[in-house]
Amino acid sequence: MNMFEGGDGRFLEMTNGGTAVFVDVLMLAVSELAREPWDFRFAALLTLQDQNVMGRGVVGFGLAELDWGDTPQERAAAKGFLLSVLDLALSRHRWEELTYEPPRAEGYLLTYRSMVADFDPGEPGDPTTAQAGGSVLPGPHEAATASCVRHRVLDARPFWEACVFCTAGV
Repeated sequence: MNMFEGGDGRFLEMTNGGTAVFVDVLMLAVSELAREPWDFRFAALLTLQDQNVMGRGVVGFGLAELDWGDTPQERAAAKGFLLSVLDLALSRHRWEELTYEPPRAEGYLLTYRSMVADFDPGEPGDPTTAQAGGSVLPGPHEAATASCVRHRVLDARPFWEACVFCTAGV
């Protein structure tokens, strides 16, 4: 089981297959919307949820573990981007290109969207935020800025040279 944590003890727990679907539909959306440095860093974090590379049952992250930014404006922009990604994924953006029907994706996305909407990124230095003690969000030099030509999504460079669809053999 893989777990994505929100605030106030809320979490989204998924099977390995559910996690793969969740990451696939998020990658389709994040690749469409990423424009700012934080967006590409978040895309890199999603690529690190690829169980074909990282291992089954060992992925996930908490919203409190993310570096949301130093200013209220940066934190609001990051949260707004993530909500936009979830909304685009909920619109079934490019799902017709998947080689399968994502059976529970909408429910996962709705649950996670609610968690993100209710999450307060906090202030830098707040002991409940990543800014206080490190972040799972890849740094600016690790941002996912390269695109897989075949699948038209951001890939996992500089970590490895493939996207989530390539590593799944699609």
